[in-house]
Amino acid sequence: MRGLPVLPAVLLLLLFLAGPIAYCAYIAFTDMRLTGASGTHFVGLANFRQAFADPGFRNAVLLTLLFTVLSSIVGQNTLGLALAAVMRRASRPVRTVTGGVVIVAWVLPEIVAAFLLYAFFRREGTLNAILGWLHLPGQNWLFTLPVLAVSLANVWRGTAFSMLVYSAALAEIPQDVAEQAQVDGASAAQRMWHVTLPMIRRSIGTNLMLNTLQTLSVFGLVWAMTRGGPGNRSQTLPLFMYEKAFQDSLIGYGTAVALLLLAVGALFSVLYLRLLRTEV
Repeated sequence: MRGLPVLPAVLLLLLFLAGPIAYCAYIAFTDMRLTGASGTHFVGLANFRQAFADPGFRNAVLLTLLFTVLSSIVGQNTLGLALAAVMRRASRPVRTVTGGVVIVAWVLPEIVAAFLLYAFFRREGTLNAILGWLHLPGQNWLFTLPVLAVSLANVWRGTAFSMLVYSAALAEIPQDVAEQAQVDGASAAQRMWHVTLPMIRRSIGTNLMLNTLQTLSVFGLVWAMTRGGPGNRSQTLPLFMYEKAFQDSLIGYGTAVALLLLAVGALFSVLYLRLLRTEV
């Protein structure tokens, strides 16, 4: 009887979460097609073998990891911590303006942010206009450096979350600890490395895990800015999965790729959970 109050929640999770995941797992082992197929047949591991033998899939995996490292692990995480540290010591007007600007980018719908950044990075866009005003050469960033362009776009859009997480974590650090380290002669960099970071280690791990999982699933931002191009030079796993499932009509193969993307996210989660459990 103790578990009776949570029974409805468990049933809803099984119905709307575990059920679809189980059905997708089944589809991944079939040759289901969107159109033009007379029936669905069980093919075992054929879709997974096809994925690992597909150069396009391997390219998508590498680009997904690069996009995740640049925009989430390095970009959002580092910039969010830096903004939180700066705003902690800034005046109230500076905190209000900076926080407002950063959070506005976060609350924008993904497709709106994508078109704004497309207008910024395109050949006739804002970035090249600024470079021209500074008498510096511009280029078509979405063609020459597409992964860097979409990574910077994701950093711009998602840094606010990291900033809020780290602002809350830094606020919990006792002021006398930092003051004592300063009295002992520690520089600002030493206080950050030896005092601040160890004390917010759990917040860092949590933020990294949430940001990484969100970045692995980014689709609309990249699709609206580059369509995965030019060629497949910015085709991450969500775009590769979409192409195979809905453009090539290979639902079974696309779903297998989705399960592999889920496995990549699970590996990152295990890594971060181990980080959270590790004592400094």
